[in-house]
Amino acid sequence: MAPLAPGRIDLQPGVALDFPDGVVDAVLLRERALQDAQQGQQLGERLEHFPVPVIAAINGIAAGGGTELALGCHLRIASTNAQFSLPEIKLGIIPGYGGTQRLARAIGETRALQMMLTGESISAERAERFALINQVVEPAQLLAEAESLAGKIAQFSPLAIRACLQAVIHGRELSLAEGLAVERDIFSQLFATEDAREGTRAFLEKRKPVFRGR
Repeated sequence: MAPLAPGRIDLQPGVALDFPDGVVDAVLLRERALQDAQQGQQLGERLEHFPVPVIAAINGIAAGGGTELALGCHLRIASTNAQFSLPEIKLGIIPGYGGTQRLARAIGETRALQMMLTGESISAERAERFALINQVVEPAQLLAEAESLAGKIAQFSPLAIRACLQAVIHGRELSLAEGLAVERDIFSQLFATEDAREGTRAFLEKRKPVFRGR
C-alpha cells in the first residue's frame, strides 16, 4: 500500500494480502469493499430521503452497520437492552455505510470520534444523553412506543410532514442562508394547499382538522 495524499491510501495492482482463508488480490478486495460501501450508503440515503418519517425501533446490539442503519432513520427509539457501537477500528477499517458522517452530525464530532476510535459500545441511556436516539423504553414497550409516535405524526398533514423532512434533510447540506431560503420557499408553497386552509379553519372553529394531503 502506498499513501498518495492525505486521507487517501491506494492499493497497487498485483499487491497480495494474506487472510486466514488465503491470498486475496488487493485491487479485487478494494473493488468489492467499494461496492459494499456504495450499497450500504445507498440504503442509508434511501431511508434518509424517504418521503414519510422512518422510525427505528432498536432492541439489542446495534454494532457497525446496525448503528449506521439506525442513523439513516429520521427518528430512533431504543429499549434499555440496546447498545450502539461503530467497532470497525478493531478490524483495521472504518465505518463504510455512512457512520463517519451521520454519527458526527448526530452527536457531535468529539463524541463520534471517541466511539469510532475506541470501538466501544454505549448504552441506550447514554445514547439518549448524546441525542443519538429520541427515547429509551422498556423492551416490552418498544414497538408500542414506536407505533404511538408514528400515530401522533400521522394525524397531521402529509404535505407538512413531507415538507418538514425535506427542509431539514436538504437544508443541512446548505449554508444557513441557503437553508433559510429553502424554508421560505416550502413555507410559502404550503400556504396554497387545501390542508393549510383546513388547518386554519379547524383552529378557528376549535375542532380537529381533517387533512387530505392536498
